[in-house]
Amino acid sequence: MSGHSKWSKIKRAKGANDAKRSKMFSKIVKEIAIAVKESGPDPEANPRLRLAINNAKGVNMPKDNVERAINKADKGGDSYEPMSFEGYAPHGIAVFVDCLTDNKNRTVSNIRAIFTKYNGSLGTNGSLSFVFDTKGIFTFPKSNSINLEEFELEMIDAGAEDIDIEEGVITVTTAKEDFGNVQKRLDALKIEIENAGLQRIPNDTKVLSVEEALRVLKMIDVFEDDDDVQNVYHSLELTDEIAEAME
Repeated sequence: MSGHSKWSKIKRAKGANDAKRSKMFSKIVKEIAIAVKESGPDPEANPRLRLAINNAKGVNMPKDNVERAINKADKGGDSYEPMSFEGYAPHGIAVFVDCLTDNKNRTVSNIRAIFTKYNGSLGTNGSLSFVFDTKGIFTFPKSNSINLEEFELEMIDAGAEDIDIEEGVITVTTAKEDFGNVQKRLDALKIEIENAGLQRIPNDTKVLSVEEALRVLKMIDVFEDDDDVQNVYHSLELTDEIAEAME
């Protein structure tokens, strides 16, 4: 999981600038809209909305923006549909792109154009099912109020598969089916989650040279900058050298 943890830290650092923060806000607004339309505007009765609000806090999204997004979705607002795309970047790096869109034709056209421009190849849905596993990922700052021994026992009892503590950040990984149980347990423990959701984690990663990796990561960045894209997952091994080159 170390490569995944490193990528999470890099994404947090990249998200510090205004343009990236605005993109994060846009993603969360869409997630709020989906959650409200699914189960209503009350976060106490809507676990998905509660999760979206936690994620909003994690990127310092103003409370007014969150409330505005909930009210807009409750009154109708925009409708978004999920779409996903699977393919390969250069050098055999698997890429999975998750989207929420209000215009499927636009999204298909944009994603296909990015694959083509960066010498990748768009595959059929399901073609990467053997490459990625869907896992629940929760991240939050390590605080002095958390008794780590007791916390680990609580998490294992709730279904956690892995608990990683690095640079003051705790990452809890669960099987997809145990995501809800772990979310409830963290709520019960009154732990403020910085970010949580289902993510696609590669079963195996591929090592490239720094130069090759940076070209692939440029493609990943362009995907992430597209307004319809919520998340991008890949099978590139993020070595320390690559992480340093990205700073």
